[in-house]
Amino acid sequence: MKKIILITGGARSGKSSYAEQLALSLSPNPVYLATARVWDDEFRQRVQKHQDRRGPEWTNIEEEKALSKHNLTGRVVLIDCITMWCNNFFFDLNNDIDATLEAMKKEFLAFTRSDATYIFVTNEIGMGGTSVNEVQRHFTDLQGWFNQFAASQAHEVIFMVSGIPMKIK
Repeated sequence: MKKIILITGGARSGKSSYAEQLALSLSPNPVYLATARVWDDEFRQRVQKHQDRRGPEWTNIEEEKALSKHNLTGRVVLIDCITMWCNNFFFDLNNDIDATLEAMKKEFLAFTRSDATYIFVTNEIGMGGTSVNEVQRHFTDLQGWFNQFAASQAHEVIFMVSGIPMKIK
């Protein structure tokens, strides 16, 4: 049976840790599908911390965009995170919001077609101040619109605040 869980919140709100604990409570051998591109040494260290936190029970897959090329039927899959995934499409599509939304929605639906438990992590970047940078404002809009789409598809939505999960849906 297919189930989609969306875990959202601000930076350092405990989203990833909560998602990992949830995945392990649902499966002894979950899949960790990482969507980040590594841009610099500081970000490489962030990725390494995430990797170090996970044990050998995890199946690790790194996939920047084409999530649907992986057959994960019957598995518990943690996708961390929509924000990095969104960034990859946005960058590759030359900051075109409409093209990015269309491509991401299509890929999301193709990926979540199979019977599996999908745990998506995302960021609520629009809860902060408005950026003075036009590209950042466009990305914030894009992220908010895609989060709304993902939440509409999700069976459960969890909002993380200061490490505390709050069930929204």
